[in-house]
Amino acid sequence: MLPSINPTTTAAWAKLCEHFEHMKSIKMQDLFDEDASRGNSFNIQFDEFLLDYSKNKITKETLAYLLELGEEVQLKQAIEALFTGGKINKTENRAVLHTALRDFTQEAPIWVDGVNVLEEIQETRVRMEYFVTEVVEGRYLSSSGQPFTDVVNIGIGGSDLGPKMAVNGLENYRNHLKTHFISNVDDDYLYAVLNKLNPATTLVLIVSKTFTTQETVLNADKVVQWLGQSMEQDELTKHLVGVTAEVERAVAYGIDPAVIFPMWDYIGGRFSLWSSVGLSIALAIGYPNFEQLLKGAHKMDQHFRTAPFEKNIPVICALLSVWYNNFFGYQTEAVVPYSQFLEKFPAHLQQMIMESNGKDKNRLGNQLRYETGTLIWGEVGVSAQHAFFQLFHQGTKVVPVDFIGFIKPFSATDTNHTILMSNFFGQTEALLNGKEATREKETEDPLIQNFREFTGNKPSNTLLIDQLTPESLGGLVALYEHKTFVQGIIWNIYSFDQFGVEYGKVLAKNIQREIISNNVLKHDSSTAFLLNYYLRNKNA
Repeated sequence: MLPSINPTTTAAWAKLCEHFEHMKSIKMQDLFDEDASRGNSFNIQFDEFLLDYSKNKITKETLAYLLELGEEVQLKQAIEALFTGGKINKTENRAVLHTALRDFTQEAPIWVDGVNVLEEIQETRVRMEYFVTEVVEGRYLSSSGQPFTDVVNIGIGGSDLGPKMAVNGLENYRNHLKTHFISNVDDDYLYAVLNKLNPATTLVLIVSKTFTTQETVLNADKVVQWLGQSMEQDELTKHLVGVTAEVERAVAYGIDPAVIFPMWDYIGGRFSLWSSVGLSIALAIGYPNFEQLLKGAHKMDQHFRTAPFEKNIPVICALLSVWYNNFFGYQTEAVVPYSQFLEKFPAHLQQMIMESNGKDKNRLGNQLRYETGTLIWGEVGVSAQHAFFQLFHQGTKVVPVDFIGFIKPFSATDTNHTILMSNFFGQTEALLNGKEATREKETEDPLIQNFREFTGNKPSNTLLIDQLTPESLGGLVALYEHKTFVQGIIWNIYSFDQFGVEYGKVLAKNIQREIISNNVLKHDSSTAFLLNYYLRNKNA
């Protein structure tokens, strides 16, 4: 379904290589000096979003070559295949249709294996809305006859990171239900959470596509045992909800079929918060707000699908990333949202981007000879400024940064927002311009003056959004989903499988048996040494 085009063989790549030899020594400060209106030229406005990408090591010529690269790798055709149900996840023979989860128009059916997926998605939305409304309004009661007060979401990876990020991000839209997330197989954390809860009013969501995910099932077993200490076995059902593709396994586990919600093959875990996997989000913020989250993502979908590449926010972000990763050799990217509520956003992006594009073979299965996925990391501003921004400003590594800020605070009485946003703008300016050495005291040693200098010329994108709402958060997440997709198309890789992760799970299960039996089998000498050391001290 997707062509296999080696980007390094395209005419645009050759032009970019030649162009880079000129650009690698160019300073952004000079670009701004040469063009006083540069800030007005390199930006895109769409709906609530403004992307200013003028603080990048590019010229109009750079942009032209990057856009040409997108054309040569048939990006437009790939985007259409994404939206129309083409089986672009070829290694697993699956369509990739997270965009369909937030499509309310249903203007044209999307067929996958003879099924119009929009119909089954709509049916599930109706079921979710009814269930969420019943729980939130206190009509769906626990075994004790009381309304639920707490929701525990048990999942891992995409069944945890995305929902947790969204629930945290939309704290200002939360209702009375308290939401808790359990993912890691860490009993210390698990019991610390459970000790805060009343089992009589706790609803448990078990989220696993196969209903065999080891971490999820182990944690679910512990939580069900905890519930069982306070109620009869036949009462447990009222406290359990399943989100899975394996309904029979969920029923066998003791979950009522009426509260088992589907997961589909055409939805990858790291793109699944828009589906039934987002049930915890809908319960936390109410279904109407959850629907606004979906509709915000759909707006960004339409922008991505229809806007010309030069005015397309996800496309431009992806092209800049390729420019830095494959030509400048900047292999990491930082994401710094200036909202405390988005503290989980970088972690969600880590899975989305690094699990998708951390690939070393092209679409023909051949070993790659160029770089693919970037390393993603970050933290919220202003906290990040007091942690790792020193490396940005004066370190030997160059890290392109995405700054994400919001024009309006949630509360009209928020007087600190001005200070927050002053830091937001000030840091992007400092990264661009740097600082000349200055004498702060007449008697100051010139050597100390030298240490106060930093050169600037550090690239950044600025995303300015009207306000943090369900709709704008949906658009923001979708923006990065599409950026990830574009990167994968350009790098000629399959972005929607994760075989490396799956193999690690196989090895873990083998080692688990060895630990239980106290019998270490054949491993490399390092792993064998570590396992034997662990067992000796564990059993001492």
